[in-house]
Amino acid sequence: MFVSKSLLRLSFIGALLPTLAFAGPLQDAAKKAEEQAAAGDTVGAHNTIRDAYGAFAATLPFSIGKSVFVSAPPEGYGMYTARPESSFKAGEALISYVEPVGLTWRSSDGGLLESHFTVDLELLDPKGTKLAEQKAFGSFDFKGSVRNQEVFAKLTLNLTSPPPGDYVLRYRFRDAASGAVAVSEQPFKIVP
Repeated sequence: MFVSKSLLRLSFIGALLPTLAFAGPLQDAAKKAEEQAAAGDTVGAHNTIRDAYGAFAATLPFSIGKSVFVSAPPEGYGMYTARPESSFKAGEALISYVEPVGLTWRSSDGGLLESHFTVDLELLDPKGTKLAEQKAFGSFDFKGSVRNQEVFAKLTLNLTSPPPGDYVLRYRFRDAASGAVAVSEQPFKIVP
């Protein structure tokens, strides 16, 4: 079968046209931010991208972006040392760093925005049998002038005298404004 190169080129360009014609808010913001940066408006460029990303993130379903055991309490968003393995000695604290994505932000007093979520805890065996549960294990409130996306939860679980073996730590995050639920599961082992 013979197909001319010009026909292939037109087909390829035609396939791209819908994408090029409708760039979208993030691409529009990126273009504007690049223009601001080129004009020397560094702060304006930063704010344009931040606000566009906040608006975009508001359209995402509530979910968990990252969930890891850490060696020490995190110092801030992304400021943690991941634990090299998920084995713990009896009595050792299990510290989790968890990043929720797609939080709902509502208007608050004084022109601020706020977001709130709670976390329920479930301890499971490897087959999924629930061994322990605590509702509202954690509660997190955020207020600010922007829809901050650098949000994380530090969750610390202290188990008293668990028998050695394999377990699963399940955290159920509930976005208070939307009612949406996202689940984080972390398998771990208690060693003698």
